[in-house]
Amino acid sequence: MSDALGSAQHDLADRVVAAMRQSESPSYPRAFEVWYAHLSGEMPAVSMALNAILAGSNGKVTAADIDNLYERFISTERFAKQAERTSLQVMGEIDAMMALVDKALGSSEIYHGRLTAMSEDVPHPTDRQKLREWVEALVMSTREEVTRKAQLEAELRNSAHEIRNLREALESTRAEALTDPLTGLANRRHFEEMLQKAIDEATLRREPFAVVMADIDFFKRFNDAHGHLTGDQVLRLVARTMKDKFKEKAIISRFGGEEFAIILPEADVIAAKFGAETVRQALLTRELIKRSTNENLGRITISLGVASYRRGDTSGSLVDRADQALMQAKRDGRNRTVTEDATETASRVA
Repeated sequence: MSDALGSAQHDLADRVVAAMRQSESPSYPRAFEVWYAHLSGEMPAVSMALNAILAGSNGKVTAADIDNLYERFISTERFAKQAERTSLQVMGEIDAMMALVDKALGSSEIYHGRLTAMSEDVPHPTDRQKLREWVEALVMSTREEVTRKAQLEAELRNSAHEIRNLREALESTRAEALTDPLTGLANRRHFEEMLQKAIDEATLRREPFAVVMADIDFFKRFNDAHGHLTGDQVLRLVARTMKDKFKEKAIISRFGGEEFAIILPEADVIAAKFGAETVRQALLTRELIKRSTNENLGRITISLGVASYRRGDTSGSLVDRADQALMQAKRDGRNRTVTEDATETASRVA
């Protein structure tokens, strides 16, 4: 039975490798996970999305496609299951703690019942023998209660400690679920959550904020020429530069593939453009060295689009304006920052 199962798994792995080659898919681990989820039939949603990509691209799959599928389906499901397991453990510990409290209340009622009964049956002071027996019984009952309370306190401390550990694990799982594993930046889901929060706060407090969309120029060409591992190095370099140059309050995320999205609280278009230009120019001073060969691969450039919140904006309308500005930057020759104002001016001129 186990031999048959092992053979089936081996055949599936061979099919995955063959499909990856045929589609010119990247071959890093997350790509294998995506294809395995598709061909095993375990995740129909992945299969539907991947088949749609294949149908629209002459059977080819890019690194950006793989990253998008992985983030949308596989990482989400894994973290959701992990969070569910941890949540169930927390609930189990809470149930156990409540049982301990119920047990303590029950023993306390018994103890108080004994004290009440004994207080109603105090021997006469002249009957020394009965008085001694009464005192011994009182001391024994009190000792038993003290022992039970000490045991209960130890069990409650252990349970509270375990709940604290599980809560930290749950928080860590949530943080992982909102983080892009390659760059360490926020992922798209986190960006979307924080963007809606920023819109809600801006609507309430009438405070400005801006969104910057950024895209690495000619990233696919770079990936094809130097390989995906070097492409990952480029993504990390851009992410690190953004973290270095944007303000601490900025929410920097990997939006998907080689595209980044940044929320800049308390910033208007002018301030956001200044920040975007700071990042773009900083990248121009950094040369990329291929680690495996020490080969100098030159400089990386990015194009950026900037839009600021307008009353009545939805997350979709705001991102769309920033994205349109980014597209204008690409059309104008790349390696530049364009604001929504410039895009609207260009549209009127056209």
